[in-house]
Amino acid sequence: MPGMHYRLQIKNVGGIQSMSRRPVVVKLKTGLHARPAALFVQEANKFSSEIFVEKDEKKVNAKSIMGIMSLAISTGTEIYISAEGSDAEQAVNALVTLVSKEELENQ
Repeated sequence: MPGMHYRLQIKNVGGIQSMSRRPVVVKLKTGLHARPAALFVQEANKFSSEIFVEKDEKKVNAKSIMGIMSLAISTGTEIYISAEGSDAEQAVNALVTLVSKEELENQ
């Protein structure tokens, strides 16, 4: 669903699961290639939720450097970041913030 931003909470036997999805335009000057991609994956791996990045109907695991690199995300590209799990909203917010910057501190 293009342009859709949502948050959903589902109760299950193990507790509450959340689902979050947001569109974002990548502002990183170098796009999401090489070092920025590695930092993105490193940030994604801080969360327990399953996290995905979508571009042009291709969806990859945000915790996979090869997956992220395969999307060839350049500056100005609109992507969707989605997550499902107990910290889904925090994960999506952190990753949206990361790609919304023009430069990364550890780049």
